Amino acid sequence: MTVAAGISDMIAGFIQELLNQTGGSAELQRAELASRFKCVPSQINYVISTRFSPEHGYVVESRRGGSGYIRITRVRADPKRMVMHTLNSIGDTVDARTASALISNLTAAGILENRDARLLLAATGEQALQPVPTEWRDAARASVFKQLLIHLFI
Repeated sequence: MTVAAGISDMIAGFIQELLNQTGGSAELQRAELASRFKCVPSQINYVISTRFSPEHGYVVESRRGGSGYIRITRVRADPKRMVMHTLNSIGDTVDARTASALISNLTAAGILENRDARLLLAATGEQALQPVPTEWRDAARASVFKQLLIHLFI
């Protein structure tokens, strides 16, 4: 593990713990976090954009400037609504990494059972789509993912 990855993990863990303590919503000061973890503010931006994105079940609002803030809110919707949100966020294509994040988010929210999550991961993974030409894989993955979700939940 690199030092940068370690810092990213520590920042993400701190934010996650803060969200757990505050019921799923927290306002953060980018400069304060950077100072606390002795890193540049862009490291904070990186962690937020990669670990607290909509695919991971978060809404992030940001206001820049001296009194600016970052507000992170964990989205907790009812299962059917969350599945519909996931279906809408997939669009016409989805890459393997995003599909995996969406599946992980549905599992963490208690919407997908571990068995169903493993099946979704297998069906949307690179090995399953290997016979599909590379330029069509993300479209095929999106189609398979949507159909499986629809048949599991709707």
